[in-house]
Amino acid sequence: MLTGAQLRAARSLIGIDQKTLADQAGVSLPTVQRMEASPGIVRGVVDSLTKIVEALDRAGVELIGEGAVSSGGGRGVRLKKPPERAEE
Repeated sequence: MLTGAQLRAARSLIGIDQKTLADQAGVSLPTVQRMEASPGIVRGVVDSLTKIVEALDRAGVELIGEGAVSSGGGRGVRLKKPPERAEE
């Protein structure tokens, strides 16, 4: 489950604004704004939430759910390790 704070942090990690995330996810700007303003777990249309999570994943953000393994524990976000490049 995703929180509004996680969504804001994830977007900040990759340095994009709400409009860019909305465009990359194929959802409206008000949808992103409403989700980020959520005080707790984001509620809304599952399809819209899925699109946002997929857009963040494509951008290299790993969302960490409650109880998921992380060095710090708890909720949060972290950047994925970039794939290793083959020697040319």
